[in-house]
Amino acid sequence: MIRLSFLLKGRVAASALALGLTVTACATAPVGTPQVLPEATAGGFVADTGQGTVSAPARDDWWRLYDDPMLDALVLQALGNNNELEAAVANLRVVRASLGEARAARLPSTTLTGAGSYGRPAATTVPGSGGQPLDESETYDVGLDVAYEIDLFGRVGSTIAAARADAGAAEAALDVVRVSVAAETARAYTEVCSANVQIAVAEQTIDLQSRTLELTERLLGAGSGTGLDVARARSAVASSQAALPPLRAQKDAAVFRLATLTGVTPREVSQAVVDCAAPPRLTQPIPVGDGAALLARRPDVRRAERDLAAASARVDVATASLYPSIQLGGSVGATALDLGELGDDGALRFSVGPLISWSFPNVAVARSRIEAAGGLAEAALARFDQTVLVALQETETALSAYGHALDRRQALTVSRDAAAEAARLARARFDAGADSFLTVLDAERTLAQTDAALAQAEAQVADLQIQLFKALAGGWAPEDLPN
Repeated sequence: MIRLSFLLKGRVAASALALGLTVTACATAPVGTPQVLPEATAGGFVADTGQGTVSAPARDDWWRLYDDPMLDALVLQALGNNNELEAAVANLRVVRASLGEARAARLPSTTLTGAGSYGRPAATTVPGSGGQPLDESETYDVGLDVAYEIDLFGRVGSTIAAARADAGAAEAALDVVRVSVAAETARAYTEVCSANVQIAVAEQTIDLQSRTLELTERLLGAGSGTGLDVARARSAVASSQAALPPLRAQKDAAVFRLATLTGVTPREVSQAVVDCAAPPRLTQPIPVGDGAALLARRPDVRRAERDLAAASARVDVATASLYPSIQLGGSVGATALDLGELGDDGALRFSVGPLISWSFPNVAVARSRIEAAGGLAEAALARFDQTVLVALQETETALSAYGHALDRRQALTVSRDAAAEAARLARARFDAGADSFLTVLDAERTLAQTDAALAQAEAQVADLQIQLFKALAGGWAPEDLPN
C-alpha cells in the first residue's frame, strides 16, 4: 500500500535530540509513520466524461484490447528483447544482492584460522636467559572464532529496512521501463501504420489532381481552357507532392525506433509491419478505473514511496551509530609446540564473552550526519508528493486530450464528407458549363486538405489512446514477463 510519512520531520528532530541524551532505550522507533493517501485522490477523474472510456479497472495487457496479432507480437518481443529492460533487470539483481548482504548481518560471523611457525625468541627479551641463545621451537595453532552482533539499537534492522526499500524501488523502476517499452512500441507501430495511411491519402490526392491537370491541358489544347487554369492545376499537384517526403521520413523514423525497441536492426523489422495499411483501432471503451487505483498501479509512485522508506530508514541508521555496538563472541582452538599435540586436552583453549565497543563521536559531526539523512528523507517525501501529483496530472491531461481528439475526428469526418460532396457537385457543374474551373480546383483543394486533416486526426487519436494507456501504467501481464 502506498503510504506517506507525515511525521518524518519530527522523527528527524527527535534523532538529533538523542545526541544530548544518555542511552536509556533498548531500540529505536520503527521506521516511518504510515498514513493513507489524501481522500482527494480517490474517486473518478475530473476529465473523464465517459466518451471513449469506462470506469472499469484498467488492464495491464491493454494492447490486447486492439485485437491486433501483429501488435501483440511486437509488444511481447519488446518486453523480451529490449536492452533497457535487460539493464533494469540486471540492476535489480545488484540491489537484491545488496539486500542479501544486509540480511547476512543477522547471522553470526565465523573465522577459521590455522597457523604454524618455527623460530626462537631473542634471549635479550627473556628474563633469566643470561643472554644465551634460546632453543629453537615450533608452534602450531588452530581455532574457530564466532561473533554475533546484538542489534540492541536497531542499526542492523534499519540497514535491512533501507536495503529492502531499495530493492522495492528497483523493482518499481523495472516496471517503469516496462510501461514505457510497451507504450512506445505500440506508439511506433501505430505511427508506421498512420504514416502509411497519410501517404496513401496524399498519393490519392496527387492522382486526382494529376487527372485534373491532364484535363486542363487538353482543354487548353482544344482552345477552351486557359493557361491560368493549367498553372493552378500544376501548382496543386506540386503542393501535394511536397507533402510526401516528410510523411515518408516520419514513417522511416518510426520503423527505426520500433527496431530499437524490439531489440533488432532496422533491416530485421518485418515487412508486414512496414506495410501495415491502417493503425489498430479500439472496438470498445478504454477502462480507466479511478484515482486511487491509478496511484496503486503507477510504478513511478511505488518507486518514490520506496525511496522515501529507504531514506527514512537511513535516518535510523545514522541515529543508531551514536550507540554502542554489542557483540557476543566465542573462540575455541588448540595451541601446541608439536603438530601431533594439537588434539591433547592440554592444548585446548576457549573463550566466551560479550564485546562492547563504543566510539564516542564528535557531536557536531554526528549531528551533521543525522541532519543530512533527515534532509534526504524530507527531499524523498517531497519527490513522492510531486510524483503523485504528476501521475494525476498526466492521466487527467491524457483523458482530456483523448476526449477532445475524438470530438475533432468526428467534426473532421463530417467536414470531409461535405468536401467530397462539394467536389463532386463542382465537377458536375463545370462539366455542364454552369461554373468555372476555378471552382473545381478550390473544391478539390478543400477535399485534399480535409482528407489529410482527417488522416492526421486518426493518427492523433491512436497516439493519444496509447498516451492514456501509458498514463494508466499498463504495460505487462505477469505471464508475459521474462524472468
